[in-house]
Order: sequence, then structure tokens, then C-alpha cells
Amino acid sequence: MKKYGFYRGVNLGGWMSQCDYSLERLNNFIKEKDIETIASWGADHVRLPLDYNVLENEDGTYKAENFQRISQAYGWCRANGLNMVLDLHKTAGYSFDIGEKESGFFYSEAYQERFYRLWEEIARHFGQESAHIAFELLNEVSDPGDIKAWNRIVKECIRHVRVIAPDTLILVGSYHNNAPDAVKDLDAPYDDKVVYNFHCYDPIAFTHQHAYWVYHMDVNRDVSFEEAALPADYFDKLFAPAIETAKKYGAMLYCGEYGVIDKATPEDTVKWYRQIHETFEKYGISRSAWSYREMDFGLSDARLDGVRDELIKLL
Repeated sequence: MKKYGFYRGVNLGGWMSQCDYSLERLNNFIKEKDIETIASWGADHVRLPLDYNVLENEDGTYKAENFQRISQAYGWCRANGLNMVLDLHKTAGYSFDIGEKESGFFYSEAYQERFYRLWEEIARHFGQESAHIAFELLNEVSDPGDIKAWNRIVKECIRHVRVIAPDTLILVGSYHNNAPDAVKDLDAPYDDKVVYNFHCYDPIAFTHQHAYWVYHMDVNRDVSFEEAALPADYFDKLFAPAIETAKKYGAMLYCGEYGVIDKATPEDTVKWYRQIHETFEKYGISRSAWSYREMDFGLSDARLDGVRDELIKLL
């Protein structure tokens, strides 16, 4: 995606997704000065997670005011030389977060039709900006058992979108929350503007130490980067299935999320970023770091003030 201007990005998590959806949040969590900051870090794009209920009313109509918010944010980006990925982080009937209690999407024609209509609406608003806006169909499919249904839904959704936005880049991830080794089970790309997408928070014992929402871990255990003991080729091997699949189909490859929780030391955070950065650069993998502010991973948070100049070189 480098030639399209989606190579080094930063997520805007928690603004229009995974939040309380209050006007206070929507109006103030991200401002134009934040976009200016991200541009000053040398990024070329932002990834904007969006929950369907930010865009839709319960009766199926759309929230014009929030489409306008996205347009305003896009204007800020273009004024600062940034592109934008629009990521549907939650759709009716599915969320990667089981706490959201969304279910049924992969086996409900009604939910799927609603999904297609929403993407048509997004395409009507932003499809004409194909040089600067990319679409990510859905964040982090979890269950491997849903991959057959997901491949079918992807194909049908892209067919709908292409009527309106024939040239827009479209990002597609696989199961196990966009695991790189699951990319191989995605169908061949619909066309040459489809991008294979994966996420990386490995090893999770390090990147998510003390994370209360990761049920199988000891939330009281500190894990240093040295203790994680990553071999020099750790990320090369981890990403190999995704890289091989992308090569097989001549597809582009994108890591839509990666990062380290704020419970790790700033110095260890830099060490992890340095190692994953080497693999990104070695294979020309586009990416977007999680996340700009707060969300337990905030790159702009005060804890990183002492290392930020070094860290942003590694995005």
C-alpha cells in the first residue's frame, strides 16, 4: 500500500468506537491539533475505527451528523497530508468484543443485508475519495468456524461497494482476530484493489501484560522485553504465512493494529517497536499503530514523553 500513501499510520481508537458515544467524546476526543501531531510524527495516514451505531439509527436510517464528523476529520487529514482508513469496528450482529453481546451476523441474511447497505452508504459518502480513503470491511473476525461465511460475505459486500466505489482500496482480515497465520484461509482477492489485513500483538504475554480482558493470563505479572526473549527472526516467521499468501495472489499486505500496553515500561515498548519495525521494513508491510490516545496503548500519553522521539521513528 506504500505507493497509495498508506504505509505508516496511527489508529484513532476510542473516538467513534469502543466508547460511550457521548457528544463530549465525539466532539473532543480527537481534534484538528491531534491530526497535526500525527502528521508531525511522519505518518502518512490514520485508521479510524467506527462502530455501526455511530453511523446508524435503530430504524435503519443513517446519522448524517456523524457522517459529517468523518468528513470533517478527513478534511483535517487532507490539510495535513494524511490519508484515512475507515474501519468498521463493529457491525449489527458482530463485535470482536464478546462484552458487546452482538451475535448472529455470520448466519443472518438480515444482518448481512444491513452490513451491505451500510457499506453502500459509506461508499456513497467517501467512494469518490479513492485516492485518499480506504475501506476496512470489518474488524477482527474471531471464530475460525466463521471463515466460510465470512469469505462469502466479503465477496458480496465488495460487489455492492464496487458499483459505487470502483477504485477504493478495500482491506480484508481473517479469523483469530486478524491473525497473520489465518490470512491463508481468505479467498483470493476480489480484484487488484483488495488488501490482506492482519493485526499483531505478539507475544501477548508481553504486549498485554496486566490486561484484565485477556482471560487466560495472570493479570498481576510483569513481563519485561528481555523475559519475552524474542529471537531476531520472531516477526519474520510470525508474518511468513501472510507474506506468502499475499505473494501468491499478488496482493498488498497491511498490519492494521499493533502496539504495547501501557503497563510495559517505555524503554521496553521501544525495544518491541524496533524489532517489529525491522520486519515491516524488510518486507515493505504497511501498518497502523494502536493507538493515538488512551485505550491502554496511547502513543501520545505522558508516560511515553521520554522516549517518543525515538518511538515515532519506529512507526
